[in-house]
Amino acid sequence: MDSHALTLLVEIIDSGNLSQAARKLRMSRANVSYHLTQLEKAVGVQLVRRTTRRVEPTEVGMRLYEHGRSIQNEILAARETIATLGQGLQGRVGISVPSGYGQIVMSDWLIEFKRLYPGIVLDVLFENRVDNLRDEVDIAIRVMQEPPLSLVARSMGTVRFLACASRGFAQQHGLPRTLLELRNAPLITSGVTGRQLRLSAYQGDERQEMVLEPTMLSEHFPFLRQGVLAGLGVGLVPDYVVQDAIESGEVLTALDDYRLSIFGNHLYLLYLPNRHQTRAVRICIEFLLEKARAAQGPVAV
Repeated sequence: MDSHALTLLVEIIDSGNLSQAARKLRMSRANVSYHLTQLEKAVGVQLVRRTTRRVEPTEVGMRLYEHGRSIQNEILAARETIATLGQGLQGRVGISVPSGYGQIVMSDWLIEFKRLYPGIVLDVLFENRVDNLRDEVDIAIRVMQEPPLSLVARSMGTVRFLACASRGFAQQHGLPRTLLELRNAPLITSGVTGRQLRLSAYQGDERQEMVLEPTMLSEHFPFLRQGVLAGLGVGLVPDYVVQDAIESGEVLTALDDYRLSIFGNHLYLLYLPNRHQTRAVRICIEFLLEKARAAQGPVAV
């Protein structure tokens, strides 16, 4: 068995199917299948279970995968050391951030990071996907209740959802005083395509849940902010979206004794456990975690 065979196994398991692995390895699917069969014959056991859509590693296959991934990571680390010898910090960091939190909060952090490390190529995606990390993404920032077990999750703190409205809307229509009034108000919030929007409301140990029917939806929180400020309805948005307007008195909050949640209240930094992290990626992770800790203040998360 050589390193090429282990590399092929790693790519197959990472990709989840032979066709995707073939594209990444720039080989035909038949060629990938042939080399996998030869590897299984060489070790004398089945390494993956094939279905019509996916391949799943057997216990032996997973052990070989872990060895292969470790070898790949060592090779990549050695190449990075040679490539950056005598130079400043270089490399590429692919990062996926939520459209709202990324633009409203993290943009300034990322600009500061780029100023500190001009040799690093920063590739930033503003999106709200919650699936596993892709090849071009080293780090993903997500708001969710529980992170996927397949990823390493570092806490960046909590996100608080608020029921809020402009002062003008409140003077004309009043603010909701109960959850039922909130549900019946013209709601401005974010939704998930193809899924019912459910609000979880916690008051002490009591939890209530209700289906919402907003009058204005978007995954782009800066747009929702504009709708709230324009007096179009009651916003159900994370606190960072309207914090400055609350401090200026332009926006008022309601139902402050409830803890409200739509997608979850935890903010996580996610990355794959077995993928090699360059020095640039590691420094970016620690930079973002430190920024998040500072933003949360002295409150434990």
